Amino acid sequence: MDLYHIWCDLKDGVADLDFVEALQTYLGALEEDGLVEGFRITRRKLGLGAPGLGDFHIVLEFNDLAQLDEAFGQVARRADPIESFHHAVNSKVENVRFALYRDFPDEERETGDERF
Repeated sequence: MDLYHIWCDLKDGVADLDFVEALQTYLGALEEDGLVEGFRITRRKLGLGAPGLGDFHIVLEFNDLAQLDEAFGQVARRADPIESFHHAVNSKVENVRFALYRDFPDEERETGDERF
């Protein structure tokens, strides 16, 4: 499983539940179309978190990089309804950071040899 992480803050004046509703609509549409396997929306608690990472943390789950690429391709077309959903999220956030992780060890791992 490939895990695409997004951290962000809300722009001034954006209500947290409005952001989450827009995000659920957007990611739910991608999930319904089979472009993402699942997602989680989390929020920093008690002010704890690494410096520079946003208040919100979103994790998108993909079976593999081919599915991730297909999702990016669909969003890049900028065609509705996905474009409207995407814009409704992007217009509410700032200080966005991204990362891509994978389950480990994954199916591609052939040996147990470690390099130090």
